[in-house]
Amino acid sequence: MSSFPPCPKCHSPFTYEDLDLLVCPQCAHEWRQATDQSHTDEPAKVKDANGNNLFEGDNATLIKDLKVKGSSNVLKIGTKIRITRIVDGDHNIDCRVDKVGEMMLKSEFVKKATA
Repeated sequence: MSSFPPCPKCHSPFTYEDLDLLVCPQCAHEWRQATDQSHTDEPAKVKDANGNNLFEGDNATLIKDLKVKGSSNVLKIGTKIRITRIVDGDHNIDCRVDKVGEMMLKSEFVKKATA
């Protein structure tokens, strides 16, 4: 049996591995196993269509009409979104779209909104 470090949030010893994350079944905290300390402290760098850095909590707008997969809806150009999380992968923005809900988008289809 392999041993994983205890949960950093609740110190439970019952952690398990799920893909590249460690998960605590008691408090549902998820974290990456530290293999290289310099890599884990650095947030993901995501840029919008204009080259501006995007961060969690930023507001942005769509620069192109996008079809919603599995639906007949179309997100129109200029639709406002709120970035809730930056993730790794093809669709690298978790966001909340006005009047639609939560979804994942590619950063190349948004531009950072000015305040």
